[in-house]
Parts: sequence; structure tokens; C-alpha cells
Amino acid sequence: MRRITRITTVGIASAALALTATACGKSSSDAGSSPSSSSKAGKAAIAYDIGGRGDQSFNDAAYAGLKKAEDELGVKGAEAEPSAGEGDADKVQRLTSLARAGNNPVIGVGFAYAPAIEKVAKQFPKTTFGIIDDTSVTGANIANLVFNEEQGSYLAGVAAAKASKTGTVGFIGGVEVPLIKKFEAGFAQGVKDTNPKAKVLTQYLTQPPNFDGFAKPDLGKAAAQGQLDKGADVIYAAAGLAGSGSIEAAANAGKWAIGVDSDQYNQAGLAKYKDRILTSVTKDVSDSVFNLVKSVKDGKPESGEVRYGLATDGVGLADSNPAYTKMTDVIAAVDKAKKDIVDGKITVKTAP
Repeated sequence: MRRITRITTVGIASAALALTATACGKSSSDAGSSPSSSSKAGKAAIAYDIGGRGDQSFNDAAYAGLKKAEDELGVKGAEAEPSAGEGDADKVQRLTSLARAGNNPVIGVGFAYAPAIEKVAKQFPKTTFGIIDDTSVTGANIANLVFNEEQGSYLAGVAAAKASKTGTVGFIGGVEVPLIKKFEAGFAQGVKDTNPKAKVLTQYLTQPPNFDGFAKPDLGKAAAQGQLDKGADVIYAAAGLAGSGSIEAAANAGKWAIGVDSDQYNQAGLAKYKDRILTSVTKDVSDSVFNLVKSVKDGKPESGEVRYGLATDGVGLADSNPAYTKMTDVIAAVDKAKKDIVDGKITVKTAP
């Protein structure tokens, strides 16, 4: 993969995650200009969510899509890291810089980019903007890349209920927002439909506007430890980088963790704990990024809602851990649940 330019908002970067930043941009006179030359050159950019690249989860999945576009489409990729405690103005500046640099598409990773994309997309009408996990902002040049997270989480609930020996499982949400409530709702429903007597412990790490629950592993670790102390032996965290802390706690206790967004069994940063990562709820964020880049390169840019669900393997449950594949009763239950969801026999809730 060729070198990727990384842009950060000046001032703050996580020492654990941030890589060398290179500022780039063109004069303000380029705003709203035609991106035809950049389209031919194949330039695409992603602006990361809280936690940045290296979260072993959501952001890394987006990066994988950009890398795939570099490798298979020959585009030149640019990345932009978030800053701690930033506001919408910082995101506007970041997206504007990426668009002025001739990137097309420019993709905001996460719902937090909605206000910024709504503003910047109007200034660059010939540039396609993608936003992952949000449908609140729309426009002719905006692609809303969204997922049925509740469906994948339902399968995780089935697996957790079948694998649990104590009958108590845990859910940890990074920040209590509607998106993460979808994960909770699907998981709890899957657990209860599989074992009505099972107990689901639920905890959110932070409340908006504090989004540290997506960024600080120590918060996830402490929450998981609390659930372990209450008898949970399977813990599912939808918490971005903070989820790695819950995986560490579960693994150290010899219990099961369930990953999220990426197949966390295969994440190098979690290799020490991989044997205790039972499975992961996957969202095909990688392909959503790749597909949007390809659509622009092909001259037929995606726009409007682009949804990825269980029927098209846009969400799913990973089976990389050999220990999981040996649990034939768990696999059978998950497969049946998947078929019932796809066939419409099971409707998964999107709110608890």
C-alpha cells in the first residue's frame, strides 16, 4: 500500500493512536470547484471517528476499505484523525481541507460527522460525501452508509445465551445514543429468545456529550470487571476502542468476550486475548467504504441511503475462532436465527 497522508486538527492527538500528521490543502478559491481532475487521479479520504485508527474495531474497518481501494482501484488515500474534545467546527475544518485537496469521495466515519457534512457538502456540490451510521443529513451528493446492527447483535445474543454456563451475560455500550441502543436491543432480544431465564447486565460507559466511552479502554475494562463480579461469563461490548478493555477483562478472567464491528479475533492489537474472543458482530464498514470509492471512480457515485443488512451479509457473526466453530449447538442455533431473520420470521427490535 502506498503512503497515506494523515491529517489531524492542530493541537491534540492520542499518543497511543496518532501517527505522523501531514497538513495538506488548497486555497479557499477551490471550494465548490469541479472534482473531475481528482476523480481521474483517484483520490479518496476518510475522516475517523473518536478513537481514530488503531481502535481494532470501527475505524480500523473503515481504514481496511480505503486500503482495499488503494490496492484494487489504484486510488490515493488520505486519512484524517479526530482530536480529543473537538466540536463540529473542527470537523467542518477537517472535511473542508480534505475536499479542497481534491479528494472524492470524502467519508465521515460515524454519526458525529452529520452536522459537518451537512454544511460542507453544500460548499462542494460536485464532491461526494459519505457518512457512516447516519441518515439524518441528506443531499444529492451525500451517501448514507448504514447497517442493521440489531440483526448481527441478535445473533450475538443467541451465541451468548447458548455459550453461557451461568445464565448471566453482559452488554457494554460505549455511549448511550440511539445507534448503540440498537446493539443492546438486538443482543438482549437474542439472549431472551434463546433462554428466557437468562439475565442480561447492561451498562453504558458515558452519556453524551461525553464520548469517552468510545475511546478509553480503562472504562470498558472496569465495566466488564463489574459484570464479571456479578456472574457474567459472556460479555459483548459495542464501545469502539473502549471495548478492547472489556475484552482484556473477560479474557483475563477466562470468560468469553464478543467483539464488534471488525472480526476482533483477527485484530493484531488483541492477539493476546484472541482465544477468549468467542465471536464478533461484524459490520461491513470496509466494503461500504470501498463501494463508495468505486462508485465515484466509475462515474456513478452512490447517494442517499445505502443499507447493509443480514440478508446481504452486510452484518453478521464471525466464525474465526476454532473454539466457536466446535460449538455445534451454538452454530446451529445461530444459523437458524439468521435464516428466521432473513425470512421475516423474526423481527429484531431497534430499541430496548
